[in-house]
Amino acid sequence: MTTVVVRGEAVRDVEPELAEFTVIVAARDKDRQAALARLRERADALRQFLDRYAEAIERRESGGLHVHPENARRGEKVTAYAGSVSTTVTVNDLTVLGELMLSIADQDQTHVYGPAWRLRDDSPVHRAARRAAIGEAIARAKEYAEALGARVETLVELADPGLSRGPQPVAAGFETFAAQAKHGGPGGAPDLRLDPERQRVFAAVEARFTISDPTVL
Repeated sequence: MTTVVVRGEAVRDVEPELAEFTVIVAARDKDRQAALARLRERADALRQFLDRYAEAIERRESGGLHVHPENARRGEKVTAYAGSVSTTVTVNDLTVLGELMLSIADQDQTHVYGPAWRLRDDSPVHRAARRAAIGEAIARAKEYAEALGARVETLVELADPGLSRGPQPVAAGFETFAAQAKHGGPGGAPDLRLDPERQRVFAAVEARFTISDPTVL
């Protein structure tokens, strides 16, 4: 029985579905309670502001709460108390993203980092890419068979990367990933106009087929 092992691949460049950014609100005062009260007020104000964009926000999650004393250069004398709260916001309506981020950034003692563009984990784009990779594997197997004067007969195996149990080495299988945004994440200030970065989705599949007896050798 003659078999042929092929790899099918597919690449798709698509618009992102989500954008994620981080907001850090901070407060500082010589009095501990005053610093905490101010931090609570700013955190509450942020939550109330985000409530106005509830339909555009996919998810929001509070991260770290950091409160610490600030000491003098020498000794343990406390000169002030500082605190911060971080919130990660995931937006699904990208048309309001710039307005949302700039409005938040305009508040006192507020830091905004982002955005990072991405696709949903269950985006249909991943499924479409995998199907395209399977189609490419089938087409490639047929090309090999035709070059030998044979035809594809049976699918023996379809595997994820490295999962094939056959005797021949494999290079790839079902896998998809979205490229990380090149300009997203901490360190970049938002602009008035935000142009979403297209996401690259890659899929690959390894397939093993039997073919009829070759007539060209």
